[in-house]
Amino acid sequence: MSTKDYLEKDYYKVLGVSKTASKDEIKQSYRKLARENHPDANADDPQAAERFKEISEAYNVLSDEKRRKEYDEARSLFGSSYSPGGGGTGPGGFDMSDLFGTSTGGSRTGGGGERLSDLFGGLFGNRSRTGSATRSRRGADVETETTLSFREAAEGATRSFQLAGDAPCATCKGTGAKAGTAPRMCPKCSGTGHANQNLGGFSLSEPCDECRGRGLVVDDPCLTCNGSGRGKSTRTIQTRIPGGVYDGQKIRLKAKGAPGENGGPAGDLYVVVHVKEHAVFGRSGDNITLTVPVTVPEAALGADVRVPTINGFPVTVKVPPGTQNGRKLRVRGKGATRKDGTPGDMIVTFEVKVPQSLNGDAREALEKFRAATSDYDPRDGLESRAKGA
Repeated sequence: MSTKDYLEKDYYKVLGVSKTASKDEIKQSYRKLARENHPDANADDPQAAERFKEISEAYNVLSDEKRRKEYDEARSLFGSSYSPGGGGTGPGGFDMSDLFGTSTGGSRTGGGGERLSDLFGGLFGNRSRTGSATRSRRGADVETETTLSFREAAEGATRSFQLAGDAPCATCKGTGAKAGTAPRMCPKCSGTGHANQNLGGFSLSEPCDECRGRGLVVDDPCLTCNGSGRGKSTRTIQTRIPGGVYDGQKIRLKAKGAPGENGGPAGDLYVVVHVKEHAVFGRSGDNITLTVPVTVPEAALGADVRVPTINGFPVTVKVPPGTQNGRKLRVRGKGATRKDGTPGDMIVTFEVKVPQSLNGDAREALEKFRAATSDYDPRDGLESRAKGA
């Protein structure tokens, strides 16, 4: 909210309340007017949207104790001496054009010798001398990538990353100005770093093209950074990649990105994870998959077989008698790490393997087995089912 808006707009009048109205009275009036002027309830009235905007703007100022106090002080100071667009003066000979940046002459001052930007520097934060130069800014987000083994992806791993990014210039300490000089506040945006473009019913804020969003103008630039105030830096961070990540996943590591400016928070680090394939294991969500070959006797008669796990410690599983090819068995707690830190499961699929060559004893034993099971036909009913289809 600009100082000009504070002086031109009577928010009490917009809400229909007195200057001594309580917060409850202001809220009650706002709710009533907002219902009456909401665009959805006034589809045939093109002015309703503008009235609703003014009502909302007035409420945003008057419902906030700090902003209401600033608004009251500004209007009390100038009172009726302010004439919008008329270049008039306030009490004591203050030149209003100086306040709004329209002065074409030298440095305008009030009767006491104060510049109006100085007077209102503390009252309206966006008119301060330092402007955006002291405004804290969040650091930029950074993206990198890493490759994990199958086991590391399942259980988690610690990785070190070397990140290159911007940092304050070591020569000028981030000011952008040559040694012995200092930047000055941007005259176009008054140090805010942004300019508002009027688009009719609303305004669009964009970076100031004079100072490129810094709020400062450098007349004698630093030779190292050419006035940008920024330099390149390389830093190494060590962080934990959580278990359970999968190939191609992008994970967010909060506050591990570029450092913030002027006390602002650090950005985030986004890591794209690549996972190497495993010769034995596979993944299905949080579960590890494993195919275990078994012999015909083991499948037919049942057996206890040892199988590997992702953590390197084998376990014994029971092959039930009569196990068919492709039968699955769940081994609890031997899978990848879930989001809540608990382990998933391992899904074992049995694959019945038939030997490709037989010695004499094995052939004789199988012939006897075939004779003993001649009344069992695994293809019984196959042709009739096929005709029915």
